[in-house]
Amino acid sequence: MSEEIIETADLGDKIVGVLKSIFDPEIPVDIYELGLIYDVFVNEDSEVKILMTLTTPNCPVAETLPKEVEEKVKSLDEVKDAEVEITFDPPWSQDLISEEAKLELGLL
Repeated sequence: MSEEIIETADLGDKIVGVLKSIFDPEIPVDIYELGLIYDVFVNEDSEVKILMTLTTPNCPVAETLPKEVEEKVKSLDEVKDAEVEITFDPPWSQDLISEEAKLELGLL
C-alpha cells in the first residue's frame, strides 16, 4: 500500500474522530452515528469536502452546525481547508442512525 493511501486513511479516521465529537443538540448522539454525514471527500491537497444533512430542513442548528463541522475539521493540522455542503437528498430518517446509536436512544 502506498504511503499516500495510508496517510489518506489516517486522515479519514481523524476526520471521523472529529465528527464523532460533534453532537446534535436535540438528540444525545454525535452527528456521525446519527447518520447526518453522507460523505467525506479528501483531495490530494488535503482539502476536505463534507456532504451532510440535517434532521429537518428547519433544524434549529441549520446555521451553526455546518460551521461547527467546518471549523473543527479545519482545526486538524493535516487539513488545508474544509467545506460543508448541506443536502436533503436523500432526506434524513431514523434508518440512517447507527445500530449503536439506536441502542443508546432506545430505538431497538
